[in-house]
Amino acid sequence: MADPVTERSTTAARQPGADAPPGAPKIEVRGLRKVFASRRGEVTAIDGVDFSASAGEFVSIVGPSGCGKSTFLYIVGGFVDATDGTVVVDGSPITGPDPARGIVFQEFVLFPWKTVMGNVTYGLAEQGVPRSERRERARQLIETVKLTGFERHFPKELSGGMKQRVALARTLIMDPDILLMDEPFGAIDAQTRVILQAELIQIWERTKKTVLFVTHSVEEALYLSDKVYVLSGRPARVKEVIEVDLPRPRDPEQIVGTEAYGRLHRRIWGLLEQEHRAHGDDR
Repeated sequence: MADPVTERSTTAARQPGADAPPGAPKIEVRGLRKVFASRRGEVTAIDGVDFSASAGEFVSIVGPSGCGKSTFLYIVGGFVDATDGTVVVDGSPITGPDPARGIVFQEFVLFPWKTVMGNVTYGLAEQGVPRSERRERARQLIETVKLTGFERHFPKELSGGMKQRVALARTLIMDPDILLMDEPFGAIDAQTRVILQAELIQIWERTKKTVLFVTHSVEEALYLSDKVYVLSGRPARVKEVIEVDLPRPRDPEQIVGTEAYGRLHRRIWGLLEQEHRAHGDDR
C-alpha cells in the first residue's frame, strides 16, 4: 500500500511557494518582536528574532522555560500576531492560520465525544470532503501511526502516546507543507517518547516536510534535528544556531557516545546554563 502522506505530498496539485525566489528559505523571520499587555504593563516576549528554515528541514527550538518558544511557533502558525518584524512562508507574509501549516500541541486537544476515526477526519469533514474519501485517507494514516484496530475507540480509552498519535494523524491528513510541533512528546512517558520520536523521523524521512519542533530536551533536539536554534531567556533572542552534523539515519544508542554528539550536547547545554545563571528560574 502506498504511504498516504508521501503520496499526497508528492502529487498534490497545490504548489505553495511557486512565486518564491529560487533558493529562498521555506520560512524566513526577520526582526520578530512580540509584546503582550498585562496588568503590570507591557511584557516583551520576543525581541528581534531572526530565523530561517529550508524546505524539508527539521529545525528544533530550545531555550529556558517561559522564554517565548511556543509564542514564536504560534506566530509562525498564524495564531498570534507579531508586534514588529516579518514572517514569510514561501515568499508570502503570514496573514493567519492556514492548513498548509499544521500544528501538534503538547496537550492532545482531541474531541472527547469523537472516536479516533472522527477526530482524524474532522478537518476533511469541515472542508466538505466526501465521507468515503476522508475515511479511506484516515484509515491509511491510522495505519501509518500504528493505531489500526482503534478506529472506534474514544480518547478516554487511549493511552497518552496513542492520543498523540491521533493528534499527529489528524494534522497529517490535511497534508501540510509545514509541521509545527509544540513539545508534542513532553507529557508522555520516556519509553513511549522514544518510540514516537522514531516514528516521527520515519514519517519525516518519507515526506520531507519542513518541521519546527519546540522541545526542552537537548537529547531530543539532537536526535531529531538538522539545526537547533537556542533562545535566550525572556525576552527571547537567538543565542546561537547549531548545525547538527550527525549522520542520518540516527540510532540514539550509537550516536550518544560519539565525540560529535558530546561536542554538540556540551555546546547547547553551555548556552542554556548561561541563561539560567543570568536569569534564574523565575522568568
